[in-house]
Amino acid sequence: MLSQATPSQVRVDAVVPVYNEQEALVDSVTTLHGYLAEHCPYDWHIVIADNASTDRTWAIAQELAARYPRVRPFHLDQKGRGRALRQSWTASDADVVSYMDVDLSTDLVAFMPLIDAIVKDGYEIAIGSRLMRESNVTRGPKREFISRCYNLIIKLMFWHGFSDAQCGFKAVSRRVVKELVPLVKDQAWFFDTELLLLAERKGYSIQDIPVTWVDDPGSTVKITNTAWEDLKGLVRVRFSR
Repeated sequence: MLSQATPSQVRVDAVVPVYNEQEALVDSVTTLHGYLAEHCPYDWHIVIADNASTDRTWAIAQELAARYPRVRPFHLDQKGRGRALRQSWTASDADVVSYMDVDLSTDLVAFMPLIDAIVKDGYEIAIGSRLMRESNVTRGPKREFISRCYNLIIKLMFWHGFSDAQCGFKAVSRRVVKELVPLVKDQAWFFDTELLLLAERKGYSIQDIPVTWVDDPGSTVKITNTAWEDLKGLVRVRFSR
């Protein structure tokens, strides 16, 4: 039981999936490293999961690993956030694996509640939620509208219990990595939603964590295209056995 282990016995990986993020990577990893060094009592590591970047992202990841012993670079030859998470999580031996977007849109103050929901409270999955009443969110009207519509569609199709499928701030237990992640078919942005829907279907416990979240105006995510792919994924999962 993780709750009975001493903090030094609990291993936590914080994965940062990246694709062509040479401009943001150094500042983001430096900020994350400083936060974890000050606030995380567990045996933690940062994993930079580079999925087929074509700029200097991979070289920078290796430079950061040389600078910080707790930073580990991880390279994939194919694109896809879901693919990056799947491979970095399954390659890890940590008790809890997590991830966050490289832009750190989610304030890191929510990281320890995210991890402790699994380590101390016994949940299998913990997710940052921008839609909880306690959350503080700053983003443009288009992204707000699309996000709320997407989560409403999920609710209508599955009547699920979690509130925010796509916030890039999640943690899962080793059991989830072993039993559920191999069942997820999506390799891209729908990976999160599919994992959560499978978890609910199979009775895994999920905890929502309120967050402070600020939209990154420089984000390269094509929100409309991503939403369309997600909708196709929802139909696939809804009518799968």
